[in-house]
Amino acid sequence: MSIPTSRSLPWPAALPASSRQRVEATLDPLPEHRRTTFALRVARWWDDLLEGLAPYPHPAEVGARVVELAAAAYLARDEDLHLLDERRSLEPDWFQRPEMVGYAAYADRLAPPGTGLAGIAQRAEHLRELGVRYLHLMPLLRPRPAPNDGGYAVADYRQVREDLGTMEELRELARTLRGQGVSLCLDLVLNHVAREHPWAAAARAGDERYLRYFHVYPDRTVPDRYERTLLEVFPDFAPGNFTWDEELDGWVWTTFNSYQWDLAWHNPDVFCEMVDVILFLANHGVEVLRLDAIAFLWKRMGTQCQNEPEVHQLTQALRAAARMVAPALIFKAEAIVGPNEVVHYLGQGRHHGKVSDLAYHNSLMVQIWSMLASRDSRLATHALGRFPAVPSTTAWITYLRCHDDIGWAIDDADARAVMIEGWRHRQFLSEYYSGEFAGSSAEGLVFQANPATGDARISGSAASLAGLGAALHQLAAVEQAGDREQRRVAAMAVDQAVARVLLGYAVIYGWGGIPVLWSGDEVAALNDERWAEVPEHADDNRWAHRPRLDWAAVLEAREDPSSATGRVYAGLRQLARVRAELPHLHASAAAETVASPDPGVFAVVRRHPVGPMLQLYNVTEQPRTVPGWWVSELGLPAEQSVDALNGYPPNLTDDGSVYLSTYQPVWLVRP
Repeated sequence: MSIPTSRSLPWPAALPASSRQRVEATLDPLPEHRRTTFALRVARWWDDLLEGLAPYPHPAEVGARVVELAAAAYLARDEDLHLLDERRSLEPDWFQRPEMVGYAAYADRLAPPGTGLAGIAQRAEHLRELGVRYLHLMPLLRPRPAPNDGGYAVADYRQVREDLGTMEELRELARTLRGQGVSLCLDLVLNHVAREHPWAAAARAGDERYLRYFHVYPDRTVPDRYERTLLEVFPDFAPGNFTWDEELDGWVWTTFNSYQWDLAWHNPDVFCEMVDVILFLANHGVEVLRLDAIAFLWKRMGTQCQNEPEVHQLTQALRAAARMVAPALIFKAEAIVGPNEVVHYLGQGRHHGKVSDLAYHNSLMVQIWSMLASRDSRLATHALGRFPAVPSTTAWITYLRCHDDIGWAIDDADARAVMIEGWRHRQFLSEYYSGEFAGSSAEGLVFQANPATGDARISGSAASLAGLGAALHQLAAVEQAGDREQRRVAAMAVDQAVARVLLGYAVIYGWGGIPVLWSGDEVAALNDERWAEVPEHADDNRWAHRPRLDWAAVLEAREDPSSATGRVYAGLRQLARVRAELPHLHASAAAETVASPDPGVFAVVRRHPVGPMLQLYNVTEQPRTVPGWWVSELGLPAEQSVDALNGYPPNLTDDGSVYLSTYQPVWLVRP
């Protein structure tokens, strides 16, 4: 087939001639091969774009506007980013590969104090040691003055926080990271903007165009009808979903906080504005966009206004627009919803593989902590096993901890299936991880307790939830007393806490997709006891697990691998090294939970053309065994396998059972 010339670019027939002419005029400064590439991409993604724009009355008109925006962004794209696009087009599975390990942090808490974005590059060696190929920097686009929901109340999508630097410094950081094989991920808040955003300011000034960017009502009639079915995100400090604004002289929709105004996505102008923002950030070198609060975009009376079908249609349209300009850019859906809903953010049915490329596996995180508290894998095996299959071109983001609290998303039906009561188990987990349950050494903080339902979310770092802080305190106390037996018991408690952290991370590193390490977990950071000293943080105890990276602890961990921090640091490096060499952990191979003969052992099988992989996790402090015959039935005879985590055959008992010590993970593969 001959290459089209500039006179016969393969534009979609439905693209209006007037738009086509404007696009060709925009692209005229580019060489012919660049113009041809853009036209081919538009032709490839046009149908997906139009299908996604179906919620609007005139999809083709909106689509033409999008193509014109895309042409302008394509013209402005740097040459090195065009090269990245070509490479990623040839390696579409780049983010699914087992060598992908992620790291998430607040920029100002990762970089040396006062260095902003420029200082992130100083942590490059640290990230390389941990095997990091993906860096998620928490909200850094310019927010409103505090309070600003940790940066999620954005006042300007095209500026960086002043204390961090400039957009040019962001572009340079992305270029530096890219040169080291690290992809930069940023948050894009889709559902709302800050009250101080120029769109909101124009609406308050009475500009009719921008009033239509928001949901504004003159009285409580319509808001009250919506409220009958809406949930409250922050019932303690932001009850309700609407706020009266004096300047606006009306009630405005505010799902999260009174200063965060929900955008009216039924207005195609809002869609086009967001397309332009996405392409702007892509042209600054961002490779992954975390689509924050995406579940809330579409409002429909009589529903919870979450997970509506239009959300997936519009995400498909956004993705198609981005692919026209920047195939290197991928989307990550921040949708903390149930299994039957979250899979739609990776694409189901007619949206199969056409929406977000990544999604958070919140349920995996919840079930890990549930297993560690209950010492029982049956609920996790059932709940995780009923997840619908996701497209083989997508991947989960897995994590043990993140910037947010833990909401105990235990489904009542899942609980009943394993003969427990869902509400009672959720209550148990809240009590266990807040340290209220007898025998618990966890040091979590209760966040947003709901007296009506008894539910309570939990804040806290992985190490504090695993009981390391309490164990270290106990060890320090008995060392002063000099009692050898008490010291042995206390040292064992420290060992077990370290093992719990590493076991949790072994599960997420072994699940596939992109395991993301929360900053500080690599050195077993404990809760920040001074979290409330920053005035705007005082009412939000999630800041307890968002400490500044303790660089002295990093240096100590490197120098003393026998310390608690050193063991966690070394263990995470080993997990990354082993993971990178195992094709079984490519995200296209699904993780399958299987019921273990011993409920104290969590079992996962991954089937790959090179052979099966069986992962066994002892979620208790007692040694456990699983029968050799059972392992063989899964296609991997124990006596013919090795534990990839240490390179040796598994420990077998006299009867051929696989032996697992306290909180031991085992990854069995064929040698």
